[in-house]
Amino acid sequence: MSGSSSDVLIVGSGAAGLTAALNLADRFQVTVLAKGALNEGSTAWAQGGIAAVLEPGDTFENHVEDTIVAGAGLNDRDVVEFVVENAPAAIDRLLQLGVPFATEGNALHLTREGGHSHRRIVHVADATGWAVQEALQRAAERHPNITMIPDQVAIDLATSRHEQRYSGAGHVWGVYAVDRKTGRVNLHTARATVLATGGAGRTYLFSTAPRGATGDGIAMAWRAGARVSNMEFMQFHPTCLYNLQVKNFLITEAVRGEGGRLINPHTGKRFMEDYDARLELAPRDVVARAIDAEIKRDGLDHVHLDISHQPPEFVREHFPNIYEKLIGLGIDMTASPIPVVPAQHYTCGGIVIDRGGRTDLPGLFAAGECTQSGLHGANRLASNSLLECFVFGEAVAESIKGGWDDLAAPPAIRAWDESRVTDSDEEVVIKQNWTEIRRFMWNYVGIVRTTKRLQRAQNRIRMLTDEIADHYGHFRVTPDLIELRNLLQTADLIVRSALARHESRGLHYTLDYPDMLAEARDTILVP
Repeated sequence: MSGSSSDVLIVGSGAAGLTAALNLADRFQVTVLAKGALNEGSTAWAQGGIAAVLEPGDTFENHVEDTIVAGAGLNDRDVVEFVVENAPAAIDRLLQLGVPFATEGNALHLTREGGHSHRRIVHVADATGWAVQEALQRAAERHPNITMIPDQVAIDLATSRHEQRYSGAGHVWGVYAVDRKTGRVNLHTARATVLATGGAGRTYLFSTAPRGATGDGIAMAWRAGARVSNMEFMQFHPTCLYNLQVKNFLITEAVRGEGGRLINPHTGKRFMEDYDARLELAPRDVVARAIDAEIKRDGLDHVHLDISHQPPEFVREHFPNIYEKLIGLGIDMTASPIPVVPAQHYTCGGIVIDRGGRTDLPGLFAAGECTQSGLHGANRLASNSLLECFVFGEAVAESIKGGWDDLAAPPAIRAWDESRVTDSDEEVVIKQNWTEIRRFMWNYVGIVRTTKRLQRAQNRIRMLTDEIADHYGHFRVTPDLIELRNLLQTADLIVRSALARHESRGLHYTLDYPDMLAEARDTILVP
């Protein structure tokens, strides 16, 4: 069985993973695994920007308070302060890597997004994530101590139970991963393993996330024995393009930040004034529920996002990529409104980590969207996600450096055993199960929930769990089967967490418990 052996193994090649790699590589040999191409993760899809206090009239406390208000008080204030206070330095490091942030005069251009009290969003037009991914990837490719391996679909963590002589220590030593090109299962080992695998957006039928966002890191960590937290808080972006040809094109928050208005196409009315005093700049959960209510009340397919009142050159300058994409679909956003609907956008819960990115399991660290760090609480503030990746990517690196002497070299690990399985002739079953999961999650575990809907979803999950376990036990693993297994595991964690929360808070809104309790408490699931 081939694979790799290094000092540090990082699963995920986006902002969190590459930030950690670059901060470790001067001292250690680092291997980075990508599920597909190196730039296929969620980072490259991020349009909006990165939040940081850079405006003279802004303060760290303002950013902290905006984050906690958006998070409905469930945030860990110490973590929020830690991230916010490290944001300006993160921007400086990205500038040093060559990220071409937009400028105005001699200063960085700052825009404002929903939930922010000040202009503090640093951006590269409307394609910040792509520019950041390019800069990080370019730096990683140049570093002699970083090896990046694409097309490695992680199956499970290699733990103490996979040792040739089981020690019972509960340690993580790397991952088993299937190579997309060869179909072989490889073992990648290291003294420290970092999960930077992104979120679980593809658990839902409509999502702005890339195809590979199937909750892999969360599911693998759970199966290995790590706690997960706050999985009920799935963020739905208010404005995804409504188009049958293109089902996951995001219309960035910044369009509303620069004056875009939400209009009910049936009444012609700007409807956010009926829901929140902050209008279109209210937090995402508020705006998404408002759009959902308008659509359901009037039987609409979508609502309109209109920025055509702004000068055409202003729109083209600020949103060049969105403008070109829409023109290609026959929509001129400088002259007519954009049809939009909510779509799943971000996973606010995940693997429980501390401020250094440490998980419950020795040898396992995590950063980015696959984690629950305490930053986001019950709802993520716009443009805090990339920021979290940079700050916690570096924090993980510092934890590994500081605790290196306590991280033992991997023991002999058993090879992946395929002696009792055969090739599957039922790929159609996998595809059907994938579609079924995403559809019932959208219908029963979406923007507005009830206990009965959640229980229906749970019943379907139980039935599918037996089917997929049987398939997994009898057939060789394929990327589709791995993703299906992880999707189902993540869906189960979302539903269990949602059923455990008997209140409405942030992104979790249930008609059976419409009020928010006085005490904010995390939902923590223990394997």
